[in-house]
Amino acid sequence: MWCPRCKSTRLQRGYNDPVIVLQVAGFRELLCNNCGLEFKGFDPFRKLPRTPARHKETNGKQRRFPRYKVHLPALISLVERNPLTWDVSYSKGSRGHCEVISQGGMALSFVGTHLPEDELMRPGCGLFVTVNLPGSVIAAVLSMVTCDRLGPMGKWLVGAKITQMSDVDADRLACYLAKQATA
Repeated sequence: MWCPRCKSTRLQRGYNDPVIVLQVAGFRELLCNNCGLEFKGFDPFRKLPRTPARHKETNGKQRRFPRYKVHLPALISLVERNPLTWDVSYSKGSRGHCEVISQGGMALSFVGTHLPEDELMRPGCGLFVTVNLPGSVIAAVLSMVTCDRLGPMGKWLVGAKITQMSDVDADRLACYLAKQATA
């Protein structure tokens, strides 16, 4: 017996019972575990069990990329886009530090003297960041995920994901992270 849609043999008895006359004749509601199609099928001896789906237990602490605590100098600028011409410009940079780095994002801390607070609080705010790695420099455009301010005039803590980076800089970052993994 197989699914009429995807031809899979991963079938189980469905959760809706058909009319009693169809049950006596051997017809049952069947469910494909591959594509989820519910259909009527012939199972006179009730050989197909009714089994709930089993999902892998996931640990909530799994991440796509390993993170490394670092303290690297960084220059952070806001990405400003003209909505009419789509020209991109960058605000005056603010000095800060990259506190955590991974292949997919960074955590930055800085005192935003040159960056307006209302722009930083906007969700998905674009940042152009230049990070000084030991022996090289990388530049990337980041999209802000989290933004917190410590105190009324304190420093900013920003979590952001990398949205654009050149291939050369991505290779430099990968080499740096490989060294961090072995250290």
